[in-house]
Amino acid sequence: MQRFALWLCDPDTADAQINQQGLQPPVLASEIEVDWLWSFLQRVDARQTLLHRAQIVAALPPPQKAVLVTWIQAVSTLSAQFRPEPIQWPVECPIPSHTDWKAFKELMEAFYKVGFRNGLPFLPDGTPTTVGGVTYARYVSEFREAHRQSTNLEAREVCVLCGGPLGQTPEVDHWIAKSAFPLLSICAENLLPICGDCNSLANKGQKPVHSDGSFTDWFHPYLNPGNEAMQITYELHPRSSVRCDAATLVDQRKVANIDGLLNLSLRWTREFKAEYSKQKDVLLNRARRRFEAAKPGYSQNEILLFVEEWEADLLPSEPHYEVRKVLAAALKEQARLAAWQIELSLVR
Repeated sequence: MQRFALWLCDPDTADAQINQQGLQPPVLASEIEVDWLWSFLQRVDARQTLLHRAQIVAALPPPQKAVLVTWIQAVSTLSAQFRPEPIQWPVECPIPSHTDWKAFKELMEAFYKVGFRNGLPFLPDGTPTTVGGVTYARYVSEFREAHRQSTNLEAREVCVLCGGPLGQTPEVDHWIAKSAFPLLSICAENLLPICGDCNSLANKGQKPVHSDGSFTDWFHPYLNPGNEAMQITYELHPRSSVRCDAATLVDQRKVANIDGLLNLSLRWTREFKAEYSKQKDVLLNRARRRFEAAKPGYSQNEILLFVEEWEADLLPSEPHYEVRKVLAAALKEQARLAAWQIELSLVR
C-alpha cells in the first residue's frame, strides 16, 4: 500500500502508466501483488473505479506529489513516534484540493473496506500468496483468540479498551482515524477489535489520539500500552463516582487523555452503580425471605460476609472485574454496612 502510494507520487509516474504492465516488478515486489492490485483497481465505487482515483493521484503536479510523499513517509513510521526524538507527525491535510484528497483518501480506504474484507494477497508474515491471505474475519478471530481471558471457549470475552463485555460481534477500530490518515487503514499497529460501546463513542474517530502531533501524552494499544498504568477508585463526595488515576505521576496526562477519549469514568460509574443496585436487590430479597420465615434480620457481620463471599467469587477473566473489585471495597466500608443494615431492617 505504501509502496504503491509512493509510486503514484513519483514525478515520473503518469496517469497513463497505471496498467497491469506498468505495475510489474520492481514497481510492486511480486507478480502475485501485481495481479491482485490490478484486479482491485477495477472495482467500482460510487460510479468510479479505484483505477480512476489512482489516476487522479498520479496526475497531481510534482510539487503536490512532493508534499504527499513527505506525508506518506511520516505516517508510515508510526512506531517511531513512540521512540526518543520522533519526527514531526503531520497534522495538516497534505493535499489542498478537496477533489484530489478525496480521490487519494477513498483509494487508500478501499484497501480496508474492500481488500481487507475480501482478502489481501499476503500471509500474516507478509509472504505474498494467491490463497489463504489475511482477511478481516481471520484477523478478528485470531485477535480474539490471542486475547481470550479464559480457556473456556464459552466464557465471556473482555474488551481490551474498557474491560467490559466484548460482545458477539466486536468491531475493528482504527486507533488513529482513517478519515484523516487513510494510509493507516490496514496498518496492523492501527487496528484493534473492540466492543461496540467503545467504537460508537462520539469522541472515537473525531478526537485525535495525539496532542498537536505529539504522542507523548497518549497511550497506544501496541506501541505504548497503558497496562498497569491506571488505577480506579470510588469516591462518595463530591459526587458518587468512579475515578481514574495514574499509578505513577508520569502517566497522569495519558490517563486523563484516555479517560476523556473513552469516557471511562462515566461508563465505569454506571457499571458500579448497576452492580451495586443488583447486589442490594439480592440482599433485600434474602432479607424479605428471612422476614417471611420469622428469622432475625441481618447483622453487619452477616452483610460483610455476604460481600466477602461475592468478592471471592469474582473472576479476573470476567468483564468489569476491576470495577467490581472497587465496588467490593466500597461495600465493606463501615458506614456502608451500617446503612445497608438499617435499610434491610425495614424490609417487610
